[in-house]
Amino acid sequence: MNIVFSLLAILVVIAAAVLGAGVAKLYFLFGVIIPYASIAVFLVGIVSRVVKWAKSPVPFHIPTVAGQQKSLPWIRNSRLESPHTTLGVIGRMALEILFFRSLFRNTKMELRNGPKLVYGSNKYLWLGAIVFHWSMLIIVLRHLRLFMEPVPSFVFAIQGIDGFFQVGLPGLYITDILILAALSYLVLRRLVDARLRYISLSADYFPLFLLLSIAVTGILMRYFFRIDLVNVKELAIGLFTFHPVVPQVTGVLFYIHLFLVCTLLVYFPFSKLLHMPGIFLSPTRNLANNSRMKRHVNPWDHPVRVHTYGEYEDEFREKMKAAGLPLDKE
Repeated sequence: MNIVFSLLAILVVIAAAVLGAGVAKLYFLFGVIIPYASIAVFLVGIVSRVVKWAKSPVPFHIPTVAGQQKSLPWIRNSRLESPHTTLGVIGRMALEILFFRSLFRNTKMELRNGPKLVYGSNKYLWLGAIVFHWSMLIIVLRHLRLFMEPVPSFVFAIQGIDGFFQVGLPGLYITDILILAALSYLVLRRLVDARLRYISLSADYFPLFLLLSIAVTGILMRYFFRIDLVNVKELAIGLFTFHPVVPQVTGVLFYIHLFLVCTLLVYFPFSKLLHMPGIFLSPTRNLANNSRMKRHVNPWDHPVRVHTYGEYEDEFREKMKAAGLPLDKE
């Protein structure tokens, strides 16, 4: 049911774009108003969530590490897996953000004949995740050519590297193939594995189907159903410069793609996809493991009136003596 519900939700989004832009010709609504509204929800949602996380108190030093802590001089410590300096934390965060270091160490657990519990390496999830995220980043950077005039030189450089294998016209982008392969793997992984399918919710399927729909419609527009890029760039620059123009007819497929992107922007701040900014505020990642070199005191601790044992004994001395209890002082 979670799979069916997620697919129906994607079909509803596509049907809304078809009816609104293709049938009712509401180009200004789907080309200007909805994109602005989705961007506003996206920015406000992310800022509010990040501010809420930033206000959360972290009274204790709780870094999660996977290496030897800095201690005695003759014990070799792990500078990246258990950093004790700010530079080490930066290096660890860079490995986590750019290369998914913790996911690379992911293992799988299987119950085999015996019965015997066996642990093994599971790098396929790491590979699928890193291929998708890097492909998504490159595709977003490539799309900057639609929002800027003149186009920055680094965008042309990214396009040149991404389209290194010139196959026909238009040129084939490597990331178009990679993002489809990565998303297909992430979807099939949840469908094929019965144990993973059992614990998967609609919140797990919907973003995958949504991202896959965005990728498929984008690829269809580039390689199969060509659209007028001049009109698209005019619309994009108008939105970017806050001088929106009523877009010309560019084909219903473009509005489907744009509406799917707007849906992603609205959904992003309230979903699991918000782990992107969240990793920077994770105290288990961004703190140095230096508790043996520096004492960390809870800054929210308030002075507490302490009732010592000596004061307790002075208060109940006679009763304790009458009961035969030992006393520190007579």
